[in-house]
Amino acid sequence: MRTLLSRAAVPLLLVSSVLSGCASTSSNGDAALNERNWPICSAVGALAGGGLGATESSAWAGGGAAIGALFAGLICYAQDGDEDADGVHDRRDTCPGTPANTPVNPNGCAIKVYPEATVQEPVAAAQDEVIILSDKVLFDFDSATLTPEANDLLAQISNRLTDGAVIAVLVKGHTDSVGSDAYNEKLSKRRADSVAAFLVSQGVAADKVKTEGFGESQPVADNATDAGRAQNRRVEIVVDR
Repeated sequence: MRTLLSRAAVPLLLVSSVLSGCASTSSNGDAALNERNWPICSAVGALAGGGLGATESSAWAGGGAAIGALFAGLICYAQDGDEDADGVHDRRDTCPGTPANTPVNPNGCAIKVYPEATVQEPVAAAQDEVIILSDKVLFDFDSATLTPEANDLLAQISNRLTDGAVIAVLVKGHTDSVGSDAYNEKLSKRRADSVAAFLVSQGVAADKVKTEGFGESQPVADNATDAGRAQNRRVEIVVDR
């Protein structure tokens, strides 16, 4: 009679061992996917179930350990709910109520998503410019007075020189080799000054405009020919941006 009662009590004790295994785990739930929670439950359940089963027989000891480990682990795992369905059990979810489909880290808090860095296209550097004008377009023979046609042309050029990107404007006068060096140098300087004065009258900043007269010292063509001398008689507007 006593044997029957003890055998009947063993299953009840095994169930108790399962619950004991679930309740006695000391894990705080910090581990990802609960791997530190249910294994502890299983181990405690196995020890309790095996110990109780051993009081009956060695066969009961093995079966009790298996039953205790299985059910204790499952019950313990099931006890960790996931109310916000973010894949992190509530026991260790430090950010409950995470919106659906939000990527979270192991503690249940949303993973911070930083915007991708935008690569700005490099801004093309402003290009310097050299504007070359024939003296035939600007002046009458042996004169430093601008012609009406020169005023129209320089008015169009000045529109390109009034923006803030312009750092400096250098007006350079040149002549051919006809005449003395001293005379040609003075004539080229007067012509450069006339061009500069007109540009300033059109809104180009006066403090940015400088002039130089080079006379016949910087030819770009052969002074022995009419065509070459025509090329050498010129005004250059050097724009620094």
